[in-house]
Parts: sequence; structure tokens; C-alpha cells
Amino acid sequence: MAAAFLLLVVHIEAMLAHPVLYGRSLWWYLIGKRMRAGLHLAPLLGQTPHAFALWLARNGALPHIEQSAKPPRIVALIQDGEGSEATLASLLAESIEARVVSAVSDVQWAISDSEGWVMPVANGDIIASGAGDYYRAAAAKAPENCRVIYADDDLIDRKGRRHKPHFKPDWNSELFRHFDYVTGAALVRAARAPSIKGREPYWAARLVAEAVEDSERENGAIIHLHHILHHRRSRPAPRLPLAQRQPARAQETLPRVSVLVPTRNRVDLLANCLEGLSRTEYPQPLEILVIDNGSDDPATLHYLAQLDPAAVRVLRDDGPFNFAAINNRAVQEARGAVLCFLNNDIEIEETGWLVAMARQAVRPDVGAVGAQLLYPDGRIQHAGVVIGIGGAAAHAHRLLKPDEEGYFHRHALPQFVSAVTAACMVVERTKFDAVGGFDAERFAVSFNDVDLCLRLGARGWCSLYEPRARLVHHESVSRRLDRDQTGAARQAREVAFLNDLWNMRLVTKGATYDPFHHPHLSRLSEHFVPAL
Repeated sequence: MAAAFLLLVVHIEAMLAHPVLYGRSLWWYLIGKRMRAGLHLAPLLGQTPHAFALWLARNGALPHIEQSAKPPRIVALIQDGEGSEATLASLLAESIEARVVSAVSDVQWAISDSEGWVMPVANGDIIASGAGDYYRAAAAKAPENCRVIYADDDLIDRKGRRHKPHFKPDWNSELFRHFDYVTGAALVRAARAPSIKGREPYWAARLVAEAVEDSERENGAIIHLHHILHHRRSRPAPRLPLAQRQPARAQETLPRVSVLVPTRNRVDLLANCLEGLSRTEYPQPLEILVIDNGSDDPATLHYLAQLDPAAVRVLRDDGPFNFAAINNRAVQEARGAVLCFLNNDIEIEETGWLVAMARQAVRPDVGAVGAQLLYPDGRIQHAGVVIGIGGAAAHAHRLLKPDEEGYFHRHALPQFVSAVTAACMVVERTKFDAVGGFDAERFAVSFNDVDLCLRLGARGWCSLYEPRARLVHHESVSRRLDRDQTGAARQAREVAFLNDLWNMRLVTKGATYDPFHHPHLSRLSEHFVPAL
């Protein structure tokens, strides 16, 4: 009954906040366009004041979990101070031993006494009912080289009301560099006290960071439990990156970049894009290849003919538009060790964008690197790609303003993602060639970038979103949107190929999930909101 009432409340809140969008979504639902209705309705419902309360009414209790015959010992470490009584009581209820510590020397003693797993807990935080069983079960099954097990959390006020859940990604080392989303909701298998002295208040974060370093050095597992096991009084804020401009550092060596720009007519867009490339700061001269896919506009042809061939090479590639094929052919003409795929409708404002992206692309663990792309009105068009959204894949945080908090500032933080868009993508030539380039047979126009990123990821090269490279994308200005019958049919085929190759339907149905998203986040929303 409570869930039914809250569902009504959430719908009323969504309708009052966005009456036009809510009404339009209902109309689409009534005429049978269920997916389109869901894609618009899910973020409206998920951002209402009572959305989390509804989620809790449906999902709040932790399911029973089988225990090991010999569960491991866990010792919680609590900083001495106000609020520790409530924390101690919750730990006692979960049969977790506790030590109140006031200095790093106390931490060292507790680690030595614990025989392994410790749980740094902040004063006033509450351990969820059933959390002890989940942690003990996970620790019992963890491999020897596992140093960290972390869980999701939410905030709790002084009246015991829960809010602002954090459904976290699976381990994301790049995100962790800027946002410690682990400390305060984790077990640590520590071999030593953190390398700090005295009454340093951040010993817990240092303890976790050093355990992470040990785990990564040993290629160990870092385990994520997809349940809210901690109710916290506060959380650390992410460290947002510095200013967008990314000049090359002294003595920094970056390889030559070939920039590939497909175009057809629309000289205004192409000229603006090339002008931005001429202002781009990079330690080596850029090789710019313009791929003319059948331009027949006299002004465009005149502009292309006037380009200085020493600065810009024009490759004529007539025939039907096949984004994957024309880029693959152009790659064969490119001489750079790094490839930059760039749409002709990209507008470049920040001059250091390419340094920021190439710096990431040459890392041995990185595949494709994507930029933060904005619509001309300043809202986000691309901040990484989440697989499984809407039955295929979609851009994360779309339509959010860059200075908004969004979902824990994820749109503003460098991080690994499952895929990035090829509207502005940087990748090393050897990695691109190793996976065979874009799949031009299956993905002529859509999802060729997603498929490429997933194939790179399967080889161990993860895609990376780099928000310090910020550009403007006049999306689909120079090409028609897929709203005509032919385009819609092609789009449907490409969605089917993506589903067949990468099991997107299983992600959409919840049987699996994007590791950089979360099973409890909606698969019908580009914004990260609870699944309702």
C-alpha cells in the first residue's frame, strides 16, 4: 500500500514539475510508443523528491545471503568523537567488532589485531541491517589478492530519514583519482597502517588509497557489492579537474595526430571546424584530412579547392554515406600514430582539447578517448556512453548543464566508460588497426563507435571520457536525423546488430549491466536516476 501511494505521489510531482513533458509521455504511452514514453518519463519520475522513498518501498530490505561455514573476522575502526555511540550500536547489531581509534598508532594496533579485514567508519554513520552478513560472505569468497570490498551508500539525517543514494560504478580507477567513492563504505584487507602521522583526520582515506595501490600493483580484484550497506552523515566531495585549457607540459612528447573530418556540403560548418583546428595547440603539426563524401554545393567545392594542400588534404570519397567505411578508407591515407575522428559540425573553442585527449589515448590501458560535447545552448550532448539505455546505448548526462551537480559530478570527472562517441574520438592507430577499425558492414551510420569501443575493451583497452576536452557539437545539422522510413529501417537494423553482438537486450532487461552504470539505475534514462 505504501509503495502504491508513493507511486501516485511521484507521478503527481513529475506532472506538476514538467506538465508538458509528462503529458506528452503519457500520450506516447497511450498510442503504443512505450519505449519513447519510458525514455521521457523515467527521468521525470526519477528526479522527483519522493523517488528514492518509492525505490526504498520496493527494494529497501536486503535479500537473505548464505554465509560461509567459517566467516572471516571483521574489525571496524571508528574515529573517536561525537556520534560514535550510534555507529557502535549498529555495528554490534551486525556482529562486527569495533575499535575506537584516536591516532594512527591505534590504527596500526587494530590492523595487527584484526588478522585481515578492517572497516573504517566515520562517526555517526550507521551500518545497514544485514550489512554484516553481506560483507562476511563477500570477504569469505574474495581471492587472496583482493584488498578492497566496497558497497553503495546513502545519506541519513538526524531524524533517521534516508536520502541521496549513491549507486556506484564497479571499480573505476580513473574516476577514483578524482572522487573517493569508496572510503566510508568499504572493507580493507590492510597489511599496515597508512603512511601518515599523528591525529591526521584523513587516515581512513589514506588507508583505502594504499590498499587500492597494492591491489592494482598486484593486479588484484576490487569487489563492488550492489547494495546500500551504509547510511552516512556526509560524504567527501569530488575533486573537480582544473581549468579546461591543457597546454603540453615541458619535455612532454606526444605523437603526431591525424585528424579525419568527413563532410558533405555545409561549407559554413566545415570552415568553422577547420578554423578551430588551426587554433588548436599541439606540440606537433597536425595532419588534417577532409573526407569529401559527395559534395555538390558550388560554394563548398570552391572552398575545398582553395584549401592549402600543405595544411589540409582533401580526399574525395563519393557514394552513399557510410561513416564507418569512409573513415576506414581515410585511415589508410593517414600518417599519424594517433587518430582523431572529428565531425564537421564540431566547433572548437578551447585550444588545449587535443593535448588533453592524446595524453590519455597513449596510455597502455586506454583505448578510445571521448570529449565532453555541448549543444550550442550550452547543455551536455555527450559525457560518455552507457550501454543498455533504451534498448541499445545512449549518451550519459545528456541535457545537463556543465555547472550543475548532476549525479555526483560524474559529467565533470575523467573516468572509464563503456564507450564514447566518434563525433570527437582519439585513439592510437595501432589499437584501431588491431581490432579491424570500424565495422562498416553492420554499422554504416549508428553505433559504429560503440561497437569499436566494446571491441577495444575486449582487448583490454578501456574507453575514457575526458571532460577537460570540451567542444560544441551541432549534432545532426549536416545529415538528416533518422526520422524518414529508410533511415528508421537502417537504424533498426543497426540496433539489432548491436543487440546480437553485445547482448544489449540482457542489459536492458536487467540480466546484466554496464559496469560503469548500476543495476539499480534506470535503463530508460540518460540521467542517472533510481530505476522505478
